[in-house]
Amino acid sequence: MAAPIYLDYQATTPVDPAVAAAMQPFLLDRFGNPHSQHRPGWEAEAAVDNARAQIARLLNMLPEALVFTSGATEATNLALKGVLTAPGQARRRIVTVATEHSCVLDTAEYLRELGAELTVLGVDADGLIDLDAAAAAIGDDVAIVSVMAVNNEIGVIQPVAEVAALAKRAGAVMHCDAAQAFAKIPVDVDALGVDLLSLSGHKAYGPKGIGALYVRPGTRLAPQMHGGGQEGGGLRSGTLAPMLCVGFGKAAEVAAARLDADAAHVRELWDRALAALDVPYSLNGSATARWHGNLNLCFPSVDGARLLADLRGLAVSAGAACASAKGKPSHVLAALGLPDALAKASLRIGWGRFTTADEIDRAMAMINDAVRAQGVRAA
Repeated sequence: MAAPIYLDYQATTPVDPAVAAAMQPFLLDRFGNPHSQHRPGWEAEAAVDNARAQIARLLNMLPEALVFTSGATEATNLALKGVLTAPGQARRRIVTVATEHSCVLDTAEYLRELGAELTVLGVDADGLIDLDAAAAAIGDDVAIVSVMAVNNEIGVIQPVAEVAALAKRAGAVMHCDAAQAFAKIPVDVDALGVDLLSLSGHKAYGPKGIGALYVRPGTRLAPQMHGGGQEGGGLRSGTLAPMLCVGFGKAAEVAAARLDADAAHVRELWDRALAALDVPYSLNGSATARWHGNLNLCFPSVDGARLLADLRGLAVSAGAACASAKGKPSHVLAALGLPDALAKASLRIGWGRFTTADEIDRAMAMINDAVRAQGVRAA
């Protein structure tokens, strides 16, 4: 059986061949522990330091401000829990957004159960927050504000810099989940004004199992993992995997050279995909304030479960991989005001660096056929 056309880039991206090549020596030959005090250890440490510098250059930050983690979920847990449990922290309120990734919302809810206060901002029908509502919510009792850059389900880009300015005015820490933005759109920690930034390797053509948290110097965090204190001056314990760090760093280096070309490519495929659709649909999320490698479509009057079953030649999803695996409806689409029936009739289609125009043409033809098979007439 032929492999399906892969259009689920928000769940994970293919590893770039240059990344795989950079990682390979560290699987067998250069296996030293980067925390060991001998030549193999020093060589591994140098490779990790180089990876840290590669990522830092893409984000316009100091390399020593980057704390490697197992992924964006751990980075986000460290950010939110670390701020709320930092020594001397008197503020108890968290402000976030209804369309955030579950690693933000679930961590915030956990902290609420422990005594923190939680304010969740709504979004409009396009998935964007209201800055006036954000300004009203961010007061001098707020410890941390968390707003993601690019939404993982609908591709919407939030006004992070504007929210960060509000957080700064209130004396709150600003966190941004940039897992879907890193290596896709320009991300500059100073231009955004963020204090904490969560990153993921496998959303950016790098390996799974590696991520990072940018920590602006002076930001107070309490460690959430205790042990050897290998990262961030004791902020995160655990032996680093040089192979994964090297892959993450190489992915950043490749992205730095391809940022404009990748953006132009996905925009071309976006235009091609929409032009090829000839069945009724509506777009979930803003048509303009977005990353164009994400297309979340609602097909009214269609049985979503049957649609997915009929699209076995495509690797697409009904939403975030973590939620889809549990059979949960999309909280993001619910926040946009979609009733369950329309949310269940929605597809998330994602493409990127290695997607071809021919794959988009074939995929849209399959979607047209699958929708028409349910008695829906052409648009």
